[in-house]
Amino acid sequence: MRTVLQGGRVFDGSGADPADADVALENGRIVEIGSSLDGDEVVDCAGSTIVPGFVDSHVHFMADGNLDPAVFQATPFSLNFYLAAERMGRTLASGVTTVREAGGADLGMKEAQTRGVVAGPEMLISITLLSQTGGHGDHWMACGEAVPSFSIPHPGRPTGIVDGPDEMRVKVRELIRAGADVIKVCTSGGVLSPRDDPRHGHFRDDELDVLVTEATAAGKWVMSHAQATDGIKSAVRAGIRSIEHGIYLDDEAIEMMVDRGTYLVPTLIAPMGVLEAADRGVNVPQYAIDKTHQVMEAHRDSISRAIDAGVKVAMGTDSGVIPHGQNLREVHEMVRCGMTPAQALAASTSVAAELLDVLDDRGTIEVGKRADLVVLTGDPFDTATLGDQVGAVFQSGHQVAGAVTIGA
Repeated sequence: MRTVLQGGRVFDGSGADPADADVALENGRIVEIGSSLDGDEVVDCAGSTIVPGFVDSHVHFMADGNLDPAVFQATPFSLNFYLAAERMGRTLASGVTTVREAGGADLGMKEAQTRGVVAGPEMLISITLLSQTGGHGDHWMACGEAVPSFSIPHPGRPTGIVDGPDEMRVKVRELIRAGADVIKVCTSGGVLSPRDDPRHGHFRDDELDVLVTEATAAGKWVMSHAQATDGIKSAVRAGIRSIEHGIYLDDEAIEMMVDRGTYLVPTLIAPMGVLEAADRGVNVPQYAIDKTHQVMEAHRDSISRAIDAGVKVAMGTDSGVIPHGQNLREVHEMVRCGMTPAQALAASTSVAAELLDVLDDRGTIEVGKRADLVVLTGDPFDTATLGDQVGAVFQSGHQVAGAVTIGA
């Protein structure tokens, strides 16, 4: 079957302005782009804009804005996987067709999507985040027990607490054995973790060097939760591919990222999600609320300066901190930090696909690429309303969400 998205405009993901064109799909691929194209099935896209499927570089499907530790404590372990399946479908319906799962999802969840058991974005998984003792992934409390979180260890998800180069080498190999596509490490403290400070760098250079060496040997990239200035610089020096959050960027860190081509994944809506959860009555721990207020101004200032300096920025939301399905809010927040709408859309498609090393397969609208596409019913440069514009979502050429009717 040859399907044609007809009569609309095309934003190809490169950052160029939209242009009138039809897009023909066959066998899950884009086979032709032009005018007056014919097909066995036709989608009337008059007045709409066709964009590449969005790529979210940072999500957590095992959480959903439920930031009260008591929620995790009261949730049966296996129920989390059923809840995650619904969140995956919600994310796909929002127009996100590919994600990098930044901690929580295991190989079984990825396989469920790949085999078509559940609907959701295609996933690159990190399984769990690597943290030093007392770091962002360590939920130990003063009572002597750990607060339950979305990453409880099980046979497919090893514990992520690691100290020293030798332990790091073993842990990276464990994660690769478990099916990790990418390795995630925390080179600083964070906001939602109880016993650390987002201004403090974590792990030493020898530990990070071993991490990157082992990941590279297995053909894997590394992503770093890095909020502290020192933690950001340590990650960049070690050759880590992307900085997640980047809250306390100084001029030297920005220059290092530009020089080395390190990507920045801002996750601007994540701190917003913490305060929004508290506003809607979620029992968010006070330490998380306090640290969110501490970082928000610095976060936006850092991202704005990085954008202005030319750091490569890829969209990532940290969804899970904020409820899933609101992913496209991040596009508007990048615009508020200084990107043009075209740049923010490119960051959410082609640049994010480049970060995930899948740009040869998706992320732009080109002949031969996978037909992951979104039909937007409004102006794509009106980023404040982007989430409300999703009329249809296509994944590998199949309509998987949306109300647009296919007619002969």
